[in-house]
Amino acid sequence: MAGGNYIAANIARLRLDRQLTQEELARKAGLSRMALGNIERGTVVPRARTLTALGKALRVPLRDIVAPVRPLDTVRFRSRARVHARAQILAEVAKWLDAYTQIESDLSESCPFRFAPICTQSESPIETAQAAREAIGFGPEEPVRDICGLLEENGVKIFLLNKKSDSFFGLSVGARDGGPAVVVNTWDRISVERWIFTAVHELGHLLLHPTQYQRDVTELPVQAEREADAFASHFLMPEAGFAPEWDETRGHPLLVRVLKVKRIFRVSYKTVLYRLVESDRETSDIWRTFQRQHRHYFGKILRKTEEPMALDKSEFAWNWSRSGEPEGLSRHDFVEDRLLRLVRQALEQEHISLGRAAEILGLHREEMRRYAREWVG
Repeated sequence: MAGGNYIAANIARLRLDRQLTQEELARKAGLSRMALGNIERGTVVPRARTLTALGKALRVPLRDIVAPVRPLDTVRFRSRARVHARAQILAEVAKWLDAYTQIESDLSESCPFRFAPICTQSESPIETAQAAREAIGFGPEEPVRDICGLLEENGVKIFLLNKKSDSFFGLSVGARDGGPAVVVNTWDRISVERWIFTAVHELGHLLLHPTQYQRDVTELPVQAEREADAFASHFLMPEAGFAPEWDETRGHPLLVRVLKVKRIFRVSYKTVLYRLVESDRETSDIWRTFQRQHRHYFGKILRKTEEPMALDKSEFAWNWSRSGEPEGLSRHDFVEDRLLRLVRQALEQEHISLGRAAEILGLHREEMRRYAREWVG
């Protein structure tokens, strides 16, 4: 694709992602709608001054307009999002992966994928979850406290992407495209429990379906999704740990039992209820019983996206607002560390500029300057 066509495609994609019409963007950039149409069709290559104006109007650095987007092939992307939204997500992921791998190269820092031997095994999702826990030294009953740190320490890059969409939860990228990597949508309206489950669900795909990449498919095979769900459930809440915790709560009503156990393992109430049905401890009627008790105790039925007693977002990342998960986890439960550390190291060793550091972390230059001043030790 010629340079002008890269620019045309980038401008059109960014405009659609920001839900602007050609007329609206043209007005913001001081252009006519016809001139912008010619640019987006690739019949005109815009001048530097025009590119700068478009960058300001779209609120992106000039690099995002003039640089070609590397296509990702080893992607597993389950989303009902519109085509242009998918294209923008993949563009952001490719840009992030390129920056991440470049910093790793500059600093000669790499982290081996310690789950790799498991990818060649043909085991059930539950057996694979057990093998994955054993591969990183987790005991059979041990809860997972820091999923982001765990993934990063064991060779999985993790990207927290805030997209205002309830049709996109996450995706995974294979090693050939700079992964293995997991991308999680950390929109405020999605519970932290769902973020955590999504991260492990995508890890499940990387281990269970290492060659089954379907970049452009909007609905992945039901069987593959169920397998990844089962993997995530048993990785986060192994039966050896769940069984005694569940039995210890026998004197409490169902609602209290579920809320207590979900907090121990940092999972959604749905994960606990699914386990009760999956293990034949209860029938599917348990869902109605739980909702009935929740309405009695809290005066309302849980909506589809609500999580009772949700984890606070401070347990995933810092200073984010609450979402609707009852007794919920927080953002401090879901924080990525490795890229931040590498960016600091690269900046201090003068491999990158302050502006480039800001771009990699998605911060304004002044925010990056303030962030750097707050580093200690």
